[in-house]
Amino acid sequence: MFFAAKFRGYVNILLIEDDLHITRFLTQGFRQEGYTVMHAGDGIDGLHLATTEHYDVIVLDIMLPKKDGLAVLSELRGLGHTTPVIILSAKHSVEERVLGLKSGADDYLVKPFSFSELSARCQILARRDRMQAAPAHQLCYHELELDQLKRTLHRSSQLINLNQREFSLIQLLLQNPETVLSKTAILEQVWGYQFDPQTNVVDVLVCRLRGKVDKDFEQPLIHTIRGVGYVLKSEC
Repeated sequence: MFFAAKFRGYVNILLIEDDLHITRFLTQGFRQEGYTVMHAGDGIDGLHLATTEHYDVIVLDIMLPKKDGLAVLSELRGLGHTTPVIILSAKHSVEERVLGLKSGADDYLVKPFSFSELSARCQILARRDRMQAAPAHQLCYHELELDQLKRTLHRSSQLINLNQREFSLIQLLLQNPETVLSKTAILEQVWGYQFDPQTNVVDVLVCRLRGKVDKDFEQPLIHTIRGVGYVLKSEC
């Protein structure tokens, strides 16, 4: 569903883990990275969440109450769900890793582990999955998804209504994420002909688009680079 030319931190995680200490540690770490996290404390609840909601990555413990992790994974794959899964396990033998991967896991991390490594692996799997799933007519970055055929823009599944110029501007920004675009470049691409560079039509259009894209969200995505232009990026 999602694709970004330069993948950044937004990842929707399902954590299936019964250890409360590990759960608190991982939940805090993921949220500090800007991820969203849902948690299940046993295999039955975990399987229910995994099959009823969309997640970018599932982080799955093996030793779970009610239904063990490998059973959860086997049922998930048997139902046709392809969400990337990282197994967390204290079992470190080669045979256990092979069993986990053969059961349908995309990655296997042995406890104790580095959170930074787990986070990096989550981003890699989410990026791979999004790149494989994205239709060519979609442009995405962070929480934004632009459908160029339907001419619709969503942020975190919230529809944002755009006029023609606003659509052209966000399309240009999404085609060039994290790249500063000058006012002149925006004028040429959005209006299609030369304007007086001193005109404020670009500023007005950016302000209007920013009011729609960023207004209801904590993290701004459209930024002004004073004296240079504008950039779409997920960090201030």
